[in-house]
Amino acid sequence: MIIDTHCHLDSERYDEDLEAVIKRAENDNVKISVIPGADPKDLKRAIEIAEKYENIYFATGIHPYHSDEWDETIFQYSNHEKCIAVGECGLDYYRLPEDESEKIEEIERQKRVFRDQIQLAKKLKKPLIVHIRDSSVDAKEILLEEEADEVGGVLHCYNADEILLSLADKGFYFGIGGVLTFKNAKKLVNVLPKIPREKIVLETDAPYLTPHPHRGTRNEPAYTKFVAEKIAQLLNIPFESVERETTHNAYKLFKLKEINE
Repeated sequence: MIIDTHCHLDSERYDEDLEAVIKRAENDNVKISVIPGADPKDLKRAIEIAEKYENIYFATGIHPYHSDEWDETIFQYSNHEKCIAVGECGLDYYRLPEDESEKIEEIERQKRVFRDQIQLAKKLKKPLIVHIRDSSVDAKEILLEEEADEVGGVLHCYNADEILLSLADKGFYFGIGGVLTFKNAKKLVNVLPKIPREKIVLETDAPYLTPHPHRGTRNEPAYTKFVAEKIAQLLNIPFESVERETTHNAYKLFKLKEINE
């Protein structure tokens, strides 16, 4: 069994064939999928999907790109039985404004909203789904200052920055997705063996970051298997070991076993 710990099935890109996408995932042994919160306008759709399909769960939170839309009412669904995490929250400095004052304002807003969501996760006793892009130093500092290890979480789309590896000792897992299969993923390929195997989980970030051999097309949870195959190849272990270990890790991260029992 495989678990896709991060896929945006609430995206409008699945409006026409969501049923088929979910069926393909099941046929390829992807039995559980998690929809992260990113854009507040998509949250109700995520809940609808999670309520309709037994093995689909969701998280509630707001992506740093939408930090100006932050409102705690996003968390009105946080006690829903299918809500298993907070996020995706974090920091993303990739597209900051060129104007210096606007840049500073954006960074400070992202940091404030990130801290707020960590505190909410601690109140809710739910793990975090953390988005970090071009902001590793600040993100790690905030996670440590806010004592996020109290709930732990996953570093979504782990960017191979070795400064973040020590978070494995703070209850954090590393989400490995389609980027690992890209020809230019040398940094991630080199860092992968340094990640404790008991801290690796699989993800697609569908519909984005489609793995080889399907690059250039829409991503979907069924393609998680290509990430698992690449991990098995790079670590020189059986595919079945990757499948078993990453599934166990995801169960532990999201307390899914407790939910299913």
